[in-house]
Amino acid sequence: MNYSVATPEIFLLAATCGLLLLDLFLEKSNRFVTYVMAQVVLISTILLIVTRLSEPNSEAFNGMFVADQMASLLKISVLVIIMGVFVYSRDYLGKRSMFKGEFYTLGLFATLGMLIMISANTMLVIYLGLELMSLALYALVAFRRDDGRASEAAMKYFVLGAIASGLLLYGMSILYGLSGSIDLHGVATYVANENVMQNVVLLFGLTFIIAGLGFKFGAVPFHMWVPDVYQGAPTAVTMLIGTAPKLAVFAITIRLLVEGMEFGAAGWQQMLILLAVLSLIVGNIVAIAQTNIKRMLAYSTISHMGFILMGILSANEQGYSAAMFYAITYAITSLGGFAIIILLSREGFEAEELTDLKGLNDRHPWYAFMMLLFMFAMAGIPPLVGFYAKLAVLQAVLEANLLWLAIVAVVMSVIGAFYYLRAVKYMYFDKAKDEAPLEAHLGFTSLLSINGLLMLALGIFPGLLMGVCVEAVRMSLAT
Repeated sequence: MNYSVATPEIFLLAATCGLLLLDLFLEKSNRFVTYVMAQVVLISTILLIVTRLSEPNSEAFNGMFVADQMASLLKISVLVIIMGVFVYSRDYLGKRSMFKGEFYTLGLFATLGMLIMISANTMLVIYLGLELMSLALYALVAFRRDDGRASEAAMKYFVLGAIASGLLLYGMSILYGLSGSIDLHGVATYVANENVMQNVVLLFGLTFIIAGLGFKFGAVPFHMWVPDVYQGAPTAVTMLIGTAPKLAVFAITIRLLVEGMEFGAAGWQQMLILLAVLSLIVGNIVAIAQTNIKRMLAYSTISHMGFILMGILSANEQGYSAAMFYAITYAITSLGGFAIIILLSREGFEAEELTDLKGLNDRHPWYAFMMLLFMFAMAGIPPLVGFYAKLAVLQAVLEANLLWLAIVAVVMSVIGAFYYLRAVKYMYFDKAKDEAPLEAHLGFTSLLSINGLLMLALGIFPGLLMGVCVEAVRMSLAT
């Protein structure tokens, strides 16, 4: 069984259950203890993962769970991002009577689901991790029970998420029926002996799997839930949904399509090309028409998922590494962007319109500069990290001899730069609509500053993180 391989997940589960019980005995005035303990749990889980970094790739639970370099990198990234979400959302939740233990326990259970997804080595474990994450996120979207929009968003997310999970499960059942195995290695062995393009049943199952993954990515045409959920959910929950889960979905995509169906790349590559192109076009063009900043960032997310899919569909190690680098840096960038939206909000007021950014430079030049870094990073403007992330993906696509796809991506990126620059224009060239002071605790301000400057540092020195991604992909796929 080799339980030691899953020590971080076992600890996180036990600690979250303990935190849930502890919170029952805390007065509302002592809720800060729950927040602190949640952060301690996340830090402890990171340390448990770090202690295993020097160990070779290994499996647990009869091969159902794997610990490799890719899993370690993505898990640490997820945990760090969740820590950031908790820091940024603390005051926001407190001012809206939402500073409750349930937010942190649900957030930790969602995190546990993500870690299980990242290390899953069979289709069954992938599905269990996915459902654990999804069920916690459904509840978090509806966390503000007196808000009709949040309840509506949660219902849409739940219904569409259930359909997507059904599609994914159906596709997995077809693969199991064909290969006789739920193990990804068994599926890979079966696919290696088949001509995928001539096996109609296999293509049928693959189509259902791509549809399920496309929904979880928020890729077109499975994107219909993204703008409504982003807008309807509390901003703290939107921040959580828009960041860490993307890394977990990236992981199961690599597990299913690359490790499980590498020899069937000809089948899933064509489908991912379609999803990537549609996501780039629809995401960037529709975002231009948005006046609500959360909906704008939702369509922006859709376009960025197109770039991640481009890296995966290139079907080479360079592309997988570039896609992982893109996913991690995008999650960090998106975290900072939503933090500014939280900062602009106050008790009785939600900053949701792009015009709420007006005059931010006059109100607080440092926060405006941070938002500028986040917007420019998303737009892919050098020397920020978004430029290098896009460049790495484009290089991988060119190596796969998909010149036309690279051209489409570049054109769409230029178009997409418009709505990011519009936000910057509001901050620096328009007069403020609201003169209320921007207040934030020291931890928020410090983390926001680190977050923003990281965009610059990773853009100027991208080699360190990219080198780690390359090595993680190489080591993981070698086994």
